[in-house]
Amino acid sequence: MQITDVRIRKVEKEGKMKAVVSITIDEEFVVHDIKIIEGEKGLFIAMPSRKAADGEYRDIAHPINSDTRDRIQKLILEKYQETMAVEE
Repeated sequence: MQITDVRIRKVEKEGKMKAVVSITIDEEFVVHDIKIIEGEKGLFIAMPSRKAADGEYRDIAHPINSDTRDRIQKLILEKYQETMAVEE
C-alpha cells in the first residue's frame, strides 16, 4: 500500500483541531476527514468517525495494525509540518 497523495486543509479557528486531511491510497482509494489534533504529547491523527446511537464515536475507516497507523500518521504529520513552514 502506498499513500500517493496527502491534502491538508488547515482549520482557521483556534482550538485543538489543527487541520483536516484527505489521503489517496495507490491512486485508487481516498479517505477523507482525517483530523490532525494537538494533544498533550504533541500532534496526532484521528481517523474519520461517526457518533453512534449510544453517544460514543466509532471510527469509520482505520488501519488494522499499529505499524500501518504509525506510517500513515508519520506521513501526514510530515506533510502538515511542510505546509505550515511554507505559510510562515
